[in-house]
Amino acid sequence: MKDKAALVTGAASGLGFATAKAFAEAGAAVALADWDEKAVQSAAEQLAAEGYQTLAIKCDVSDDKQVEAMINKVVAAFGRLDYAYNNAGIQNELAEAADQTLEDFKSVTSINYQGVWSCMKYELQQMRKQGGGAIVNCSSIGGIRAGAQRGVYHGAKHGVIGLTISVAVEYARRGIRINSVSPGLFHTPMSDKMIAGGQKEALDSILAMVPVGRVGRPEEIASAVLFLCSDAASMVIGHNLVVDGGLTI
Repeated sequence: MKDKAALVTGAASGLGFATAKAFAEAGAAVALADWDEKAVQSAAEQLAAEGYQTLAIKCDVSDDKQVEAMINKVVAAFGRLDYAYNNAGIQNELAEAADQTLEDFKSVTSINYQGVWSCMKYELQQMRKQGGGAIVNCSSIGGIRAGAQRGVYHGAKHGVIGLTISVAVEYARRGIRINSVSPGLFHTPMSDKMIAGGQKEALDSILAMVPVGRVGRPEEIASAVLFLCSDAASMVIGHNLVVDGGLTI
């Protein structure tokens, strides 16, 4: 990926940081975006200290104007945008459907669904000018299965897959490939937060059903994203790549 430019949202930690690092190791200049300015700056500096070309951007993907500004900053810095991993996301507050709040619904969907839509919109505008590119959206196994008390999160992640396959059809003939990845149970700051919030027993019960018998490593999602962005996946269009150690089967 030498002489190419990549963007990763939710890049300050977890799956996002691992993927940003993988892009950098593959030779791309990488823009790391996150709503935590201090954390994303630190993440970018860590990669820069290893000799990689990076750019840190503070961006709340639920704000369309901030997303537009983010893409402009990437192009201003690198001159192009070849790859994008739209990874930013949050969990919903656990509650039965009758008890879920409108505030939580708006918070989750504005980041997990609207944020992906907004990122794609501006990424596509740039890639359309260039005549090519690759986008990977982050869904979840929650995008292909049910989850009690997680309807808002699962609904948004289902939406990401629907959005991905529909837009993939629009741009396939224009040299822009769009796919999604659905992580299963991975060790990330988000999973740590869930455990701290009293969900360890629930996560342990899910882990017991994972055929491979372990929690995933962020680097394993990074490998999947880089494959989907690479020329090795040139015929992969509108695919949702499930990376879950066999959980959903």
